[in-house]
Order: sequence, then structure tokens, then C-alpha cells
Amino acid sequence: MYKCKGNTVGSLSDPVTTESVSSRIHASGLTRQPLKDEEIKFASYLSGYVDGEGCFSVSLNPRKKMNNTWEVRPSFSVSQNAERSAFLFKMKEYFSCGTIRPDRSDNTLKYEIRSLDKLIERIIPHFENFPLRSEKQKSFLIFTHICQMLKSKKHLTSDGISEIIALAPTINNGKRRYYPLKKI
Repeated sequence: MYKCKGNTVGSLSDPVTTESVSSRIHASGLTRQPLKDEEIKFASYLSGYVDGEGCFSVSLNPRKKMNNTWEVRPSFSVSQNAERSAFLFKMKEYFSCGTIRPDRSDNTLKYEIRSLDKLIERIIPHFENFPLRSEKQKSFLIFTHICQMLKSKKHLTSDGISEIIALAPTINNGKRRYYPLKKI
């Protein structure tokens, strides 16, 4: 039901080639020039790093004062111990957005992007072109679908917010649950 735009680049049995990734990224308009081998290696490594340490999430918060009774907040984050946090700064430089802050709950640093525009313009295209290889890919696809719903303002409709409320808990294998306070 949820697919990336176009064809998925590579698979576990069909590794991504420099030529196919470079031409897809060039064709998608993410860059004006084909990527160099080192840039492709870095982008691939980044996806692998996120596969192990990253998180796509969608928070739902009740808001009585808003027209829509739910605030929907998508987020992409990667956490790491302070002594191994150098790569978080490289990610921030690579995506040219986001913040790095201490997460006092587990004494780590967290790189996070919450801007819907930045998620759609930078994060989603990266992972469409350099897909995740684990079950996290499913979470990414659901996350992408929800972000697209938000961009097209479908969350402002009863059917749209109901769909988001049903999908959000399925991200990250359902580790977080949302309990609506009232029926929509």
C-alpha cells in the first residue's frame, strides 16, 4: 500500500550501483550534478547508520483550542552517546537542517528534524534514493505517507485525521501507542 515514488533503488539481492543512484538523484532534482563516488558512499553509510540508530515518529497531541482537535507532529531523529556523536554533526551538515540537543532521559545527544517542509524536501528524498534495509523501511514508508497527508492538509478532515491516528502507532513496530481522548 505504501511505496516510494518510482522504483526502489536496489534490494538485498541487487545492490545499488553508483550509476543508478547517481542518475536517479540527478533526475529527481536533488542535485544539479551527478554525485561522486565518495558522496554516494557517505549517503549509503548514512542510511545504514539511521537503520541502526534512527527513528521516524509521528506524535499526536490533543489540542482543544485548535480547529482540528489533534496536533500531528512528524519527527526524524538519531541519538548517540556523546563520545560517539561526531557523525550527528556530519548528518546535520549533510541535510543542512535540524538541531542537535542533549536528551537528558538517557544521556545522549539527539539530532532531530521536525519541520514538515525539511522532512519532505530533504529527509524523505534521501531515504527514497538510499533506502533502509531493515524493517525500519516500513516505518519510513508510513511516515512518508503521513507527511504527504499533512502537506496536502488531509489531517484537517475527519477521515484524514482518523487515518493518521490509525497509522501513527504502526510506526516503529507499534512501540508507542496513542489513545484518543474522545471519539472523532
